[in-house]
Amino acid sequence: MAYQRAAFRSARFLRSISVTFRAHGITCSEYNKECVSCWFSTSHSRSVCFYGSPTEAVRDIPDGSTLLVGGFGLCGIPENLINGLLKTGVKQLTAVSNNAGYKQFISIMLIRDHGEAFFFKLCKPLFLRVSYFFFSFQGTLAERIRAGGAGIPAFFTPTGYGTLIQEGGSPIKYNKDGSVAISSKKRQVQEFDGRHYVMEKAITGDFALIKAWKCDKAGNLVFRKSARNFNQPMCKAAKVTIVEVEEIVDIGSFAAEDIHVPSIYVDRLVKGTKYEKRIEKRIVRSSQADNPVVKDSDKTRERIIRRAALEFRDGMYANLGIGIPMLASNYISPEITVSLQSENGILGLVSVPVLLHNPFMFITGKETVTVYPGAAYFSSDESFAMIRGGHVDLSMLGAMQVSKYGDLANWMIPGKMVKGMGGAMDLVSSAGTKVVVTMEHSAKGGKHKILEKCTLPLTGKQCVDRIITEKAVFDVDKAKGLTLIEIWEGLTVNDIRDCTGTDFEVSLNVTYDAPYISFVVFQISLFFLIKDKGRKWNFEK
Repeated sequence: MAYQRAAFRSARFLRSISVTFRAHGITCSEYNKECVSCWFSTSHSRSVCFYGSPTEAVRDIPDGSTLLVGGFGLCGIPENLINGLLKTGVKQLTAVSNNAGYKQFISIMLIRDHGEAFFFKLCKPLFLRVSYFFFSFQGTLAERIRAGGAGIPAFFTPTGYGTLIQEGGSPIKYNKDGSVAISSKKRQVQEFDGRHYVMEKAITGDFALIKAWKCDKAGNLVFRKSARNFNQPMCKAAKVTIVEVEEIVDIGSFAAEDIHVPSIYVDRLVKGTKYEKRIEKRIVRSSQADNPVVKDSDKTRERIIRRAALEFRDGMYANLGIGIPMLASNYISPEITVSLQSENGILGLVSVPVLLHNPFMFITGKETVTVYPGAAYFSSDESFAMIRGGHVDLSMLGAMQVSKYGDLANWMIPGKMVKGMGGAMDLVSSAGTKVVVTMEHSAKGGKHKILEKCTLPLTGKQCVDRIITEKAVFDVDKAKGLTLIEIWEGLTVNDIRDCTGTDFEVSLNVTYDAPYISFVVFQISLFFLIKDKGRKWNFEK
């Protein structure tokens, strides 16, 4: 009986499928020529098509399509596919991407709203009219794309509650004079377990343009280091995924468990012919024990950096913003271990590489980095899951303004064109992460930056736990407000009151001689740390 049932099902399956004969263009990597091979397949199979040139791979993208374009800065951008698309003359595209490129090098500009957007090649005339654009938080953008690929139409996130994105008023379209023509509308809010969350809709695309490192002839993909970024989630969120790779290898060349994106998400593949692999900010640390000369203009920043370094604790996971926060990592004591996380997909980085640099290893500030043994690489949606989920212990970032109760403003100034908002709103959205702000105590002209209420658009509401300036350190209580806990040597409480735009309490244990860590001692200890461990650290080339 069991045999008859099995035979019946097999016969029914064979009758339900049709055998077809299909041709696929395959690029021969040895001679870089297009050859055509044919094989039998069934209508139930889904084979990857290989193309001989990037232009052919994108030639059938119609006007009005929505494109998802991978990359972060200049890392992992599908430069050959973009150039190929430019040759087709396609129009009225909606482009979804994280970045806009650098100087004279191409990339794709965000984004999408009302079914219109713009697609933009730097340092060449716009070949499509700019209509609308919509900025999304970096982490929320990654999650919206991930949700789209997973078939989830919308979700709720704590990111952005209490900001212009939730309340409405974020610029969508500018007039020719730079003024805002159209602003965003208010978002839906829901309360869960006493916290407010903003609803975000998923993003999907008609086509995805992806850059991977290698693929096998089955269509499985492998990315290199931090080049996964937005490429990995975008592979899954488009109807047709087009991938350019540097190398096509035989099936079995890499283990099944090492595959980053399986072939089920890939439709077309092409081997790229040329990769510039530019680096936006090549920064290296000298291996010699030269003591840098500290200028008078740098003393303010140096005070903040030294004090900020005291926030690190052994075993801590930390995310550091651009500028002072990242510089503070150079003063981490050799006696402790701190794992630094970067939003573009690195855990365990060293802030500045020693002589070596790699176009696939950089932080969100687009500066080159290297990593410790035991580091990990992952995609942007995974990175922000760590951040929003409270797995990062410390988030340190700069600010334009901070309020008495911990409101943070650091992403836009009204009246000035907004180029983007980055990942700051995601970084301050987790209740389980300590948020430390490092900034100068006053703005130019002596204007207050620590205020009763922020006058600039908010990045986060009641999210700051500590403020570090060149004059003082404050702890922030979400209900009681500010408490002064440290004062720089030579200053008094009255001095701090005069340059602070709100009232504050003074701790009974206030420190009047702020901790001072010798610049020379740290440079020497850092030099010997590099010298002693340089042979053990397998700095990747």
